[in-house]
Amino acid sequence: MTVSIWQADGSQPIREVDFLIVGAGIVGVAAANFAAQAGREVVITEMRDVALGASSRNAGFMITGLDAYYHRAIERYGHDIVRELWQLSAQTHRYWREFIAKDGDNARLEQCGSLLLAESDAEARELELAAKALNADGIEVVFHASDPLRRGYSAAIEQPWDCAVQPYELAWAALRTSGAALISNNEVYKVEQTNPDYAVVHTRQFIFHARHVLLCTNAYSRFIHPYFEGKVIPTRAQCLVTAPLKAPVMSGCGYSDYGYMYYRMTFDGRLLIGGGRKDYKALENTSEDCVSDPVQRYLDNYLRVRFPDVTEPVERRWAGIMGFSADGVPLVGTLPDCPRVGFAVGFTGHGLAFGAGVAERAVDHLLTGAHPGAVWAGRLG
Repeated sequence: MTVSIWQADGSQPIREVDFLIVGAGIVGVAAANFAAQAGREVVITEMRDVALGASSRNAGFMITGLDAYYHRAIERYGHDIVRELWQLSAQTHRYWREFIAKDGDNARLEQCGSLLLAESDAEARELELAAKALNADGIEVVFHASDPLRRGYSAAIEQPWDCAVQPYELAWAALRTSGAALISNNEVYKVEQTNPDYAVVHTRQFIFHARHVLLCTNAYSRFIHPYFEGKVIPTRAQCLVTAPLKAPVMSGCGYSDYGYMYYRMTFDGRLLIGGGRKDYKALENTSEDCVSDPVQRYLDNYLRVRFPDVTEPVERRWAGIMGFSADGVPLVGTLPDCPRVGFAVGFTGHGLAFGAGVAERAVDHLLTGAHPGAVWAGRLG
């Protein structure tokens, strides 16, 4: 979002804030809980409204772990880092459950399990190696040497503890439990720190003087500060959903093709399919919030091939803009020129897997200087 001189000419009222969070997606509202628990008075400013970005345009999968297969993640990041991140993901899910339990179950949390499915024999071999590595670390996934869905897949890893959720309602639950004040429809156009005691955040409605600022802006971070250029890459995800089916065609959360495809039944009996960007990465590395014909055609074809028994029409299509970090791991730190401005960004399509746990570390780092561990942004320089 950009802000014209006509919308905000610098004469906006100054508002003093103790702890300001920029972004009311699932990470921002989770962070509000931890800042409030630390005794801070929290205000959230949001360019649209609660969870209207990627936080409510995803498939609603609460799947534990990283984007990469477990054994490949160990090769890339190291064993200790991968184990730490797995525990961080599990902790995130415990927090989501806590927020929902406090607020009531409008988020429709359902422990239906997840299936990571192989679309080729080569991917099946990768799944078997991943399952062995997970089991060796005491993570009791189930490896299926054939297709449990009987839809032409080659193998699967089952994680019975994973969940499906209504992500928009989850965000609202976390906001309500935080007690934070929300200012919606309020775009940020400048962040700076010229005084050692507070940061200045220029927005369309106010100029905030904040003792602490936490950016939970994910894909839009590079529009706020140049530090994020090359570190957080806007990446478009797309979905479609059918009309309600006469009978469900699967249970649980399914994903395949190295995570590029995903699908589930919605709570009102529709089939949701998302992904399809694997062959169109250059097109989909964008912050343009609209569907694209090539990806939607890919999703249509996937629906025909893998779910030929589904004859109900597609009723809706949408896109959401994710923020991919440069190395696939979330980023926590403070801005080099603004020590009172922290951030929790770069979730690489796994905000429901890591959002709350990373938010907690970001708040702690900003308030106490505690090292954020594996998600420390300093690793990228």
